[in-house]
Amino acid sequence: MTARPVGRSAVRCVLALVAAPLLAACGGAPSGSFDAQPGTPSPSCLQHQRQAPGIKYTGGEKSDPRAVLEMMRFYTANGTKAFCDGKPPTDTDRRWTELYAALGGDASHVPRPTRT
Repeated sequence: MTARPVGRSAVRCVLALVAAPLLAACGGAPSGSFDAQPGTPSPSCLQHQRQAPGIKYTGGEKSDPRAVLEMMRFYTANGTKAFCDGKPPTDTDRRWTELYAALGGDASHVPRPTRT
């Protein structure tokens, strides 16, 4: 019996399975990551973002296209929903919605910019 070469998709799958518990053990997503409430893709209300956008979203050619598209999709579907705690957007929340608009997202899908 000869060994079959392992395809790249199989290697990626194994790496993802190994990396997920490690990320969870180390405190979650990398710095500057968007918390898209993955367990609830269509939440009834929004959680405040804990971290400002990082290079993964703002790095131009160094950005992660999949992460950027996930953030854009989330705000397109949910950006005008109220925050679960009833409070207005924080400065961090505003940085994410400003990024959404700067990347070409329809501004009607996120709250109008306001400063407090």
